[in-house]
Amino acid sequence: MAQCTHLDQVQDVTPSSPDGCTACLAAGDRWVTLRLCMTCGNVGCCDSSPNRHATGHHRETEHPIVRSFELGQSWWWCYPEEMRFEREGYGPVRT
Repeated sequence: MAQCTHLDQVQDVTPSSPDGCTACLAAGDRWVTLRLCMTCGNVGCCDSSPNRHATGHHRETEHPIVRSFELGQSWWWCYPEEMRFEREGYGPVRT
């Protein structure tokens, strides 16, 4: 099984906003689901959301990995490798 080669960029992050997508909250917009940048802690909305702020953050910063910031979800996504995965020992960010 292939492994993400960007795990060395994962940091112990603090979410930029526990309440939702930082950019959507500032603009008064809505989102579908949330992603947490594992390099800097930016909380952005998913690609099913109108603004796609998580992917926009990746394009601007080249931060490679996000993880789901949804209740009970523990999956991660690597943008450069287009790979969804889970990490042993890492449960959901929010329960």
